[in-house]
Amino acid sequence: MALLTSSDKALWRLALPMIVSNITVPLLGLVDTAVIGHLDSPVYLGGVAIGATATSFLFMLLLFLRMSTTGLTAQAFGAKDPQRLARALVQPLILALGAGLLIVLLRTPLIELALHIVGGSDAVLEQARRFLDIRWLSAPASLANLVLLGWLLGVQYARAPVILLVVGNLLNIVLDLWLVIGLRMNVQGAALATAVAEYGTFFIGLWMVRRVLAMRGITLVMLKGAWRGSVRRLLALNRDIMLRSLLLQLCFGALTVFGARLGPEIVAVNAVLMTLLTFTAYALDGFAYAVEAHSGQAYGARQPGQLEEVWRAACRQAGLVALAFAMVYALFGNQIVGLITSLPELHELARHYVVWQMVLPVVGVWCYLLDGMFIGATRGAEMRNSMAVAAAGFGLTLLTLPWLGNHGLWLALTVFLALRGVSLAFIWRRHWRNGTWFS
Repeated sequence: MALLTSSDKALWRLALPMIVSNITVPLLGLVDTAVIGHLDSPVYLGGVAIGATATSFLFMLLLFLRMSTTGLTAQAFGAKDPQRLARALVQPLILALGAGLLIVLLRTPLIELALHIVGGSDAVLEQARRFLDIRWLSAPASLANLVLLGWLLGVQYARAPVILLVVGNLLNIVLDLWLVIGLRMNVQGAALATAVAEYGTFFIGLWMVRRVLAMRGITLVMLKGAWRGSVRRLLALNRDIMLRSLLLQLCFGALTVFGARLGPEIVAVNAVLMTLLTFTAYALDGFAYAVEAHSGQAYGARQPGQLEEVWRAACRQAGLVALAFAMVYALFGNQIVGLITSLPELHELARHYVVWQMVLPVVGVWCYLLDGMFIGATRGAEMRNSMAVAAAGFGLTLLTLPWLGNHGLWLALTVFLALRGVSLAFIWRRHWRNGTWFS
């Protein structure tokens, strides 16, 4: 029996480039954390952690722009319909640019609201305010980049997303080192580096999309008329995924909020450990992205056999990668933390919580893969319902905080990921048994 089946190879052809490119995203966060973590006070690290969390909450709330774009594009790709491919690009791109401009105009009151909700040390909040005031100027480009990435992924043009993510994030890292360390701009330098890189990525993405449009036979006439048609379907799908993303961001935001109330050292050490978790999640998301594209194509072409083969291959390959991450953190977790921060108090504190990095990859990989299945089929309502179940479990687990302290926060996150996987698996299994997945 071959080590890799044809389905395994097809999955890796799309997953491996996405894993490589995705890793540059947490690598950027790792550089941000390491650069700020080597300044002379944990206040800077806490400020960037809060600012990054607020940015993630706001921008990732609009992650439906990428997710719906990937699903609709993959289905149009499977159906071999160039007009639908054009519509899957133009309509969400208009939404992204409009939402981004609105964020820029309203960023001052939005920042004050976010910091009021988070609370905590005045010194940390001031650093977060300085970070956000610059970072959110890139909102139009950041949101548009989600659409460009989703569309390129949906047409299974793996090389383009790799170039888009790797070049943009490497630019961000170089600017980060120059502005923060070279020019000593502290948190403002980290924010400016990211903002400039986002706009650079946007223009690179437009150039890549132009090439793919020509390859797929999509004409200018198709693009001009693509803003019309199926708008209600797009808005309904985006509504459900947005509610799903809202629940997701509320849960992850709660980690920072409750961590801030446990003290500045806890919020700082959680920022370090969340960098490790983000690195793992983005790597495993490479498989999820591949599943999105393949399942969407199978859905558009109405090929259940292909869908089942992709799912089995994803379980085999992603499961092994998740186990590998768990082993790396078990053997070298403390050393990795030592590379991120030189502050001895944070290094010592992290030793108590690094065990969660061994558990989370194995628990979370299944919800990532199932997300890919449901995104490809554009089943937004069921994703929303699954997230509601997981969020309820997360909230109930937070009741353990008075006894478990920061361990309670990480336990709540583990329960959250587990319930997402279990609930989506239940829905998927029911559809598969009843033959209703393609209905």
